[in-house]
Amino acid sequence: MIVGLCTVELYIPDGHSLKAKRQVLLSLKDRLRDKFNVSVAEVGEQDLWQKAVLGIACVANDGAFVNQVLDQAVNLIRSVPAVEVVQCRIEML
Repeated sequence: MIVGLCTVELYIPDGHSLKAKRQVLLSLKDRLRDKFNVSVAEVGEQDLWQKAVLGIACVANDGAFVNQVLDQAVNLIRSVPAVEVVQCRIEML
């Protein structure tokens, strides 16, 4: 069993309130779950308006498949105009 963890730090330029930030993140998390069947959670910077840290987890038998899914998930995040990816880290366990 291979577990892949991806930590993505995001900057939300239009996040002028926690409510606006939550709207952007909720939409993004739903898209990731629906398209890639991964677990997604906000794991840091919950009290800041324009910064967020998402944790994405994927479990499978093949490490290459896990890496591919997490890469595609990061590419989907990069394609969202409401957020900018500051840093991304993928770990395999």
